[in-house]
Amino acid sequence: MENRFKFFAPVQVRYVETDLQGHVFFGHYFTYFDIGLIEYLRAVGYNYNDFLSEGLDFFYAQADCQYKGRAFFDETLHVHVRVSNRGNTSFTFEFSIFEETAGRPIAEGHIVAVAIDKHTRDPVRVPERFRKAIAQHQE
Repeated sequence: MENRFKFFAPVQVRYVETDLQGHVFFGHYFTYFDIGLIEYLRAVGYNYNDFLSEGLDFFYAQADCQYKGRAFFDETLHVHVRVSNRGNTSFTFEFSIFEETAGRPIAEGHIVAVAIDKHTRDPVRVPERFRKAIAQHQE
């Protein structure tokens, strides 16, 4: 496993997420990233509802996935998550997925999110409280 990640969320592969080739359909890895991201926010103490309560939200501006291996029905995956970049109005979530038992690498990727005003939808500065929560958790 990679030392740069201090957090992971376990995800159980459901049968519906597999395709006729018997492994996870490629698009589901973005769902796994999203599950890991939401759990990561909870773990650092600044969750999605905290954004909303401050009159903010965030949009996904970019997403990328590199496939390293195959995952199968009923396997447990560890979705490792960290924030790798904190810009003025954006932040990048980095992901690395491993199969739980053998530690096989399954996928890597990232999502770039942009903080916005909930009402105007205009980009805004990433909240300071969020920056501090990330720093305390990762450093």
